[in-house]
Amino acid sequence: MKGNIIKYIFIIFILAIVIAVIYKINNDKKTENEIENTNQNDEIEIVKEINLGVAEFDTINPILSKNKHIQEITKIIYEPLLELDEEYKLQNCLADDWAKTSSNTYLIKIKDNIKWSDGNLFTVEDVIFTIDTLKQVQSIYSSNVQNIVGTQKIDDDTLQITTDSEIPFFEYNLIFPIVSQKYYEGQDFTTTDKNNTPVSTGKYKIVQNISNAIILNKNEYYTREELTLEKITISKYETLGELYNAFKLGKIDVITTTNTEVENYIGTIGYNKQESAGRDFDFIALNTQKGILANVEVRNAISHAINREEIVNSLFNGKYKVTDYPLDYGSWLKGESTDNSYNIDLAKQILEQNGWEFKYNKWQKTENYSTKTLSFKLVVQNSNSKRVEVAEKIKADLENIGIKISIIKASDNQYNNYLNNKNYDAIITGITSSLSPNLETYFGQNNYANFNNEELNTLISEVKNISNEDLLKEKYTRIREIFNEQKPYIGLYSSYYSIDSSWSLRGNITANWYNIFIDINNWYKE
Repeated sequence: MKGNIIKYIFIIFILAIVIAVIYKINNDKKTENEIENTNQNDEIEIVKEINLGVAEFDTINPILSKNKHIQEITKIIYEPLLELDEEYKLQNCLADDWAKTSSNTYLIKIKDNIKWSDGNLFTVEDVIFTIDTLKQVQSIYSSNVQNIVGTQKIDDDTLQITTDSEIPFFEYNLIFPIVSQKYYEGQDFTTTDKNNTPVSTGKYKIVQNISNAIILNKNEYYTREELTLEKITISKYETLGELYNAFKLGKIDVITTTNTEVENYIGTIGYNKQESAGRDFDFIALNTQKGILANVEVRNAISHAINREEIVNSLFNGKYKVTDYPLDYGSWLKGESTDNSYNIDLAKQILEQNGWEFKYNKWQKTENYSTKTLSFKLVVQNSNSKRVEVAEKIKADLENIGIKISIIKASDNQYNNYLNNKNYDAIITGITSSLSPNLETYFGQNNYANFNNEELNTLISEVKNISNEDLLKEKYTRIREIFNEQKPYIGLYSSYYSIDSSWSLRGNITANWYNIFIDINNWYKE
């Protein structure tokens, strides 16, 4: 009995030792973790301030400024009725809702309890004042209101806008910044000193505007979202070269550029880079009602016979983006592309499957006792040296598989006549892409390709009056499918747009040429 007691005491003693050891190990580990976390917190300092820059500063008033960088920065100071997200989808901003009530009439309901940075209430009168001002001054936003012929206050929260005709996707014009009527009352809008520190409804407000910098602080009246950054300093530089150098030296946290040679100024390392398609889209319009280009198989073969990657790499330093379709800059309505890559074997196969034969060093096809050969003329504007080089490369690519083309290097007047009269076989041209998904330029009446498709005509007519997003996307998907099948145009490339940011900047920095500050709410620095 006594032996058993000793035995039990021994077991309890051993268990106590084991428990003590386990406790000490866990406690030591916990202490180590706490020390490690403390060290990490000591090492990582969250900085709630960033530095931006602008070259060739003119004014911080977005309606009067013609400076691209000012237009970008003022998107965090001012707000429009409607804005675009990262996929260029229209979203409400100062507007709470909108509706198209007839072919040329819109109702806009503004949000309640929005305040200017001086504490005054945002009103319908501010919208009317801004529209009237845009009609009177020279502004990059003047075209947004050029078709507006009437504005009427319906009630304290509702405005009616009337246009001179039906404008497809007119609502996309309502992205201009709104300014305060009360603030500018009795002032000359273009010359008043109030333009130095104007009031605004956006996330940040101007607190100081001096010779070499503008200081922004959080707008305490902006309560719709939480903001991490508390202060933004916008340094002013005389030239772009100075701006680039300041970024290289770490004095600026973000720059945007369309300059394909920017690495010559800022180097290639030490920062984060995002590149995307810019707004300028170049393409070949193929006259679908004339000669051999009326044949869809020929248009499809040509699309695979042009080495667009080589054109971009050799002529645009690899910076431009090969682009198939007008909405491929990132629009949520772009639809799905087919494989349009350079493939001369596939190009030949398409021709052969459709009755073309390569004989006597040229492609031939006999129909109704008539033999056609595969050759056409390509018009290019002679004063546009880059496009002339593009035309020469296209000629070499097509002749490489036996398609003969002649380049017409037209004077400016001749080129414009070709475009206006649509009397070419094919022409290299380009468009600065609209923020609207309107495709009437490409598929509507008197389009560049003389292209006519009954189903497509119906779709283009329908989409301008559809507000349901799912249905709209369905229609645009079908539009893209017809484009892929018929190839009235061959997309070449879109221009370069880059957002370069310092390594210390954290958060989602979206490469979008409409607004790089879409996700600024969560930006900070370490």
